[in-house]
Amino acid sequence: MANQRQPIQLIEAKGRKHLTKAEIEQRKNTEVKPLADGVKPPKYLTKKQKKRFKTIAQDLTELGVMSRTDVDALARYIIAEELYISVTEKLSGEDVLDDIALLEKYSAVQDKYYKQCRSAANDLGLSISSRCKLVVPKADSKPPENKFNRFAG
Repeated sequence: MANQRQPIQLIEAKGRKHLTKAEIEQRKNTEVKPLADGVKPPKYLTKKQKKRFKTIAQDLTELGVMSRTDVDALARYIIAEELYISVTEKLSGEDVLDDIALLEKYSAVQDKYYKQCRSAANDLGLSISSRCKLVVPKADSKPPENKFNRFAG
């Protein structure tokens, strides 16, 4: 099975694959680039959720990761995050801690929202491990020195 296609910028930074200038140009022209303009929060989010959406969306568009097609994915993350926080706050209540059945019920709901949140965060590059996969190292500006130059006149 073939490996996942990597951006040409990443291939150049690694320096492992030798491509002609024409091949590099052709790859750059065919790469999918995110459409970062027009990223707006969906109407179904609350005012508080829209504020959170704008904060995260701004960070992701600056990284070159977020596009208009990711709007709903980010909205689902924000909703799951808010529900997770709400259930977590209820779990710390005195009445829940005294009732084992209620505690297990809230813990199951909390776990469900945590998994939704984590899954959406990985898709969007909001977790450390997923962000590491998105970061493209900078290529050296200085080309490697030819080891045979010292023998040339």
